[in-house]
Amino acid sequence: MSISDVRKPNKKNMISGINSTWEVVVGIEVHAQIKSQSKLFSESSTSFGAHPNNNVSLIDSAMPGMLPVLNKECVCQAIRTGLALKAQINLKSFFERKHYFYPDLPQGYQISQFRKPIIGEGKILISIGQDKKGEFEDIEIGIERLHLEQDAGKSIHDKHPSMSLIDLNRSGIGLMEIVSKPDIRSSQEAKAYLSKLRSILRYIETCDGNMEKGSMRADINISVRRPGQPFGTRCEIKNVNSIRFVGQAIDYEARRQIEILEQGKQIHQETRSFNAEEGKTHSLRSKEEAHDYRYFPDPDLPPLQFNQSFVDQLAKTLPELPDDRRNRLIYDMDLSPYNASVLIAEKTIVDYFESVAKGRNSKMTANWIINDLLGALNKRGLSIEESPISTNQLGMILDMIQDGTISGKIAKKLFEIIWNEGGNPLVIVEQRGMKQVIDSQTIEKTVSQIIEENPDKAMQAKKQQKLVGWFIGQVMKRTNGQAHPEIVNALIKEKLQINT
Repeated sequence: MSISDVRKPNKKNMISGINSTWEVVVGIEVHAQIKSQSKLFSESSTSFGAHPNNNVSLIDSAMPGMLPVLNKECVCQAIRTGLALKAQINLKSFFERKHYFYPDLPQGYQISQFRKPIIGEGKILISIGQDKKGEFEDIEIGIERLHLEQDAGKSIHDKHPSMSLIDLNRSGIGLMEIVSKPDIRSSQEAKAYLSKLRSILRYIETCDGNMEKGSMRADINISVRRPGQPFGTRCEIKNVNSIRFVGQAIDYEARRQIEILEQGKQIHQETRSFNAEEGKTHSLRSKEEAHDYRYFPDPDLPPLQFNQSFVDQLAKTLPELPDDRRNRLIYDMDLSPYNASVLIAEKTIVDYFESVAKGRNSKMTANWIINDLLGALNKRGLSIEESPISTNQLGMILDMIQDGTISGKIAKKLFEIIWNEGGNPLVIVEQRGMKQVIDSQTIEKTVSQIIEENPDKAMQAKKQQKLVGWFIGQVMKRTNGQAHPEIVNALIKEKLQINT
């Protein structure tokens, strides 16, 4: 298989060495556990967290005479993923046996797809930025293939002093291996690619994308070269389970390879691991090639075939995808590209946004969700599903800002109260006397008092109008933030005889 080089060198991605600059070339293989009730070739449950070896059938444990039966739902999920990746759907594909020995692989081989996978070439569009001008760079990353295969079991090495234990609950769970082309040129692009892929999988609900639980794992192929030269020898970093760690692994491995090459030595193709505590990669073994796995067609499984009408029916089940939703937020709801990108990153977040924004100011809604709600959630390590503030409660807060019942400052206090105590925002504002003061006579008395108490600053403000802000702050402080800011501003300028 020939590998095309479609990216032109970009100065911002170059890495400085001792004698020259270098370019890192990255391709990523993602193993995504298919979201289904049962495994790829058996009826065993795929539930996470079950007691060890509880979700294991005779097929999963490779008992003699057991024959695999393909799970139709896993096939459908793979096709839906292929459609979302704008990829070629192969109406005929084959299953093959990939031979290698590992203690948690009972069969001694893995049922996979090699020569003819279910999904062919596709693409993902990632956005890098913002730059100093507030603009994003859109980059297309090619997808080489997506194929179906079984997951292996899990070896546990820390439960017994002299033996390793095997848990086969994961053995046989359906995986989609999604292989990118070597189109990635930086750790930043790699993280953006994985984030976008995970977002797509979650939108279409074919994988939950939970890297911490192992339902999405990344193998990173990394090489370096001088700009314009052919691809270098690559090393593969196995089973990285965090997008942040992927970035760290690429940065370290690129530097390691550059150092070796600048010493006049060669890179040896090998498989390595990433130690997150050290921030370093370590050699595991020499890298296997396809012939090492002795692929041959699985005699127990016929070719996988379906027609175009089957694909067309699955296409109708796809939701609005992240790129389409982002464009709608920008062009139909007048959001900035940045705000739209933040909101569409997770389907649950943009669903929350659209629920609150219905019939309200979309820009104000986006700002409150991104700056206040997501900020509070991130600070406490919570997801949007765990938010103490419902869409209805946040909507009420925004409505009261819009109709002048409360000011933005009061709204911040109300947000904290709802976050910590819950309750109806309308009732809380009424009971706690948090309404904004809009009576000009009441505000005028406070303005006059503060001007009388600060004659020197009043004289200065007539010459330096920026001091008006100081007077506004004093009024807001004395009224506990309840005075209407526009009325306060107008009254101060009137009293100080400042022309606007």
